[in-house]
Amino acid sequence: MTDNRLGTAISPYLLQHADNPVDWREWGPEAFAEARERDVPVLVSVGYATCHWCHVLARESFSDPGIGELLRQDFVAVKVDREERPDVDASLMASASAFTDQLGWPLTTFLTPEGHVFFAGTYFPPSPVGQVPAFRQILAAVLDAWTDRRHEVDANASAIAAAIRQGAEADRTAPRGAVGGGGAPRLPAVDEIRAVVDQLARAEDTTYGGFGGAPKFPSAPLLEFLSDVAADGGEQASALLDRSLHAIRTTELTDADGGVFRYATRRDWSVPHYERMLYDNAGLLAVAGAEQARGIADFLRDTLRRPDGAFVAAQDSESTINGRRVEGAWYRLPLDERGRLDPPPLDDQVLTGWNGLAIRGLAIAGARHGDAEMIALARGAADAIVAGHLTDGHVAVRSSTPRGTSTAAPTIEDVGLLAEGLLELALVTGAVHYAEVARSLVADGLAGRFDADPVLAAAGTVTGEQPQTAVRSGTVALAGAAATLAALTGDQSLRAAAASLVADRAVTGTERTFGHADALGVALALGRPSREVVVVTSDPDDPMRSAALAARRPGTTIALVTPTQARAWAAAGFELLTGRADDDGAAYVCHDRVCALPARSADALSAQLSDASR
Repeated sequence: MTDNRLGTAISPYLLQHADNPVDWREWGPEAFAEARERDVPVLVSVGYATCHWCHVLARESFSDPGIGELLRQDFVAVKVDREERPDVDASLMASASAFTDQLGWPLTTFLTPEGHVFFAGTYFPPSPVGQVPAFRQILAAVLDAWTDRRHEVDANASAIAAAIRQGAEADRTAPRGAVGGGGAPRLPAVDEIRAVVDQLARAEDTTYGGFGGAPKFPSAPLLEFLSDVAADGGEQASALLDRSLHAIRTTELTDADGGVFRYATRRDWSVPHYERMLYDNAGLLAVAGAEQARGIADFLRDTLRRPDGAFVAAQDSESTINGRRVEGAWYRLPLDERGRLDPPPLDDQVLTGWNGLAIRGLAIAGARHGDAEMIALARGAADAIVAGHLTDGHVAVRSSTPRGTSTAAPTIEDVGLLAEGLLELALVTGAVHYAEVARSLVADGLAGRFDADPVLAAAGTVTGEQPQTAVRSGTVALAGAAATLAALTGDQSLRAAAASLVADRAVTGTERTFGHADALGVALALGRPSREVVVVTSDPDDPMRSAALAARRPGTTIALVTPTQARAWAAAGFELLTGRADDDGAAYVCHDRVCALPARSADALSAQLSDASR
């Protein structure tokens, strides 16, 4: 007997479990109301569509009719797609950290009907392996505790929920980055931020490149921080960045078609974990050299791009060969032989925030390397997301698939990453409408216009966005977008808001860099005097455009516009562009919007920029 309710789900991950002999429910108040009525615990299993070990757990346990019957009788079983509901995933991860430091997906949690976690783990095998119990043993132990030691269950659940609630309350009320319990936000000093590179140098794997041992991740936010310090004159950071990018580019972590896998299971970057995520590849675009960036852009274009221009979330690690699902086999074939087999399936979910990250990466790489197709890809994604996921300049949809739009509420990741991506695209194309949408998104983000998940809100376990090592934070991206808007509009309250958003994370990052590197990059930009560079030219090949882009560094905003575009920016309230429309073939170097006399050649502009950097 089954009452699986995932058949109409939007999420591809949930649909993968629609045929399980498990009475799966989607996350929501209804599942917890059923648990209260039946007085049973709630199993919440979290994963995503291209997760290899999620597939393994599904084949071994969730396809087992006996386990399905056990779950039907004694639990309410809930499936969560961590891509669709990152707020739920963040809250459950925070609770799971009380039980294990080996966090990841699949995430297996057990909750009271009030929504409080009382036990958690990750993957559990069908039979015991060493000290790891079998999944059936876990279910039996949880049920035994629920039936015979309910007071212990309630006490544990309440203590964990209280700790999360206290942490979230402290984060909401503490002055961000303040010293001594009060005062304005305190960003780390520039020298403190640059000194973090010494810590990273000590953590470098000097044999194989990258940082730490196995597993080895590309860690795009960390590499972008190194890129920021390198652009700020840090030679050590530049060398670290180059060695890491070389390792990623020349080892098994990069596929023959240019796409980058999620991580390598061995220290020497071999034996990849074969799923390929949009966010890893998009993040690397912002720092990669020309050849590497071109390969990644080709992968996005040829594999993850939909006909409307938006990008889907990922490509699976497994392909079907001779009727069996096999991890990595398709990728291990030469490119010219892959066409005879079906490729690994796609996670066809279009996520607003991840597309914002791709727009940003493509815009940065396209401008840096003079690659018009990358910028066209960024525009295609931007137009698709603005048309399909936004309403009147506000994010209305977090996730969509060809089957419809998800009911999951947009998060700060969607608002911040999209705002930052649209601003980068506006600055390199001169198209002001992208900046106008970004300005609306930043206003929403700073106003905190996000709907808390009702189950988490009722349980008091809303954690907010948690620091990550793989994906640029939406909070940090919102800060970056706000700082850029401050340079464009002259509204210094936006710069103060940016500092407030990243101060705590940056202060923590000076001691614990992994997970906070993106905040350190924005803090470095805020620690430098604001510099603005505006190039006004009708000639798309004007060498002044390249000269300006070569001056990209933390704290510098670069706008490339035609005279007509400059007029549109000024009319839209971006004061930096006021009065620039009547001077075709001119470039302005400004500090806090106080500008020097215009330069009229690339050499003259480079000289001004060099003088200003001393």
